Amino acid sequence: MSDMTLNAPKLFDLSGNVALVTGAGSGIGQRIAIGLAQCGADVALLDRRSDDGLATTARHIKAAGRRSIEIAADVTQAAALDEAVARTEAELGKLTLAVNSAGIANANPAEEMEESQFQTMMDINLKGVFLSCQAEARAMLRNGGGSIVNIASMSGVIVNRGLNQCHYNASKAGVIHMTKSMAMEWVGRGIRVNTISPGYTATPMNTRPEMVHQTRLFEEQTPMQRMANVDEMVGPAVFLLSDAASFVTGVDLLVDGGFCCW
Repeated sequence: MSDMTLNAPKLFDLSGNVALVTGAGSGIGQRIAIGLAQCGADVALLDRRSDDGLATTARHIKAAGRRSIEIAADVTQAAALDEAVARTEAELGKLTLAVNSAGIANANPAEEMEESQFQTMMDINLKGVFLSCQAEARAMLRNGGGSIVNIASMSGVIVNRGLNQCHYNASKAGVIHMTKSMAMEWVGRGIRVNTISPGYTATPMNTRPEMVHQTRLFEEQTPMQRMANVDEMVGPAVFLLSDAASFVTGVDLLVDGGFCCW
C-alpha cells in the first residue's frame, strides 16, 4: 500500500548526500554541480581544465552553503579516478551520488577522419564514462548503494542533420547502452544508473562567435524553436539522482525540446 503521508517535496532533497561531478568546470557539468549543492549535497568537482572553471563552480557552491573540493584529473586515467573517489570520501564523506559529464565534441567527414581523432573521442566520451562509473560504483557498493547519472546526447539516438560526427554519435550511443547494461548489473545491489540526453544546449562550446550560423540552424530544427539553457539540465539530474526516481534505472531521459519527435 502507498504511504499517503509521504512528503513529496522532500523527495527532491539531496541533503546528507555526497556527489562527484566530472566535467564540473564548465557547461552542463558545472551547472548541475551547483544545482546539486543548491538541493543540499556536498560536491566533489572534477575536471582536467587548467582555467578557473572549477574555482568558479566552487564559489557558487559555497554561496549555496555547501562544501566542495576541486580535483584536477583526467577521466581516461583509472588510477586518477580511484584517487578522486578516495579523496572525495576522505574530505566530504561517503559517496552516494555521481554525475559524469566530462566529454568533448568535434566534427570531421568519416572518410577524412584520422584514427587518432576517433580514438580520442572514444577514450574521453565512452571509456572515460566507464572508468568514472567503475570507480564511483565500487565506493557505492561498499556504502550500500547510490545513484549515477551519465550525460549522453540526443546524438546517441538520432543523427544530427548536417554534422559530420559519426565518432561523437557512436560514443554517445555507447554511453546510453553501457548505462543500461551497468544498471542491470547493479540493480540488485542498490545502485541506480541512468542517462540524460540533452538536445542542442547553449554551452560555451555551442555559443562561440563562429557558431552563430550553426546555432540559428539548431534553433530552427528544434520544435521549441530554441536551444536549451544549461539551467534546464538541473531538474532532470536532480530527479534521477533523488528519491523521486527511486524506481527508475536504466532509463535514457531525452531533454531535447521535442527534437526526437520529428
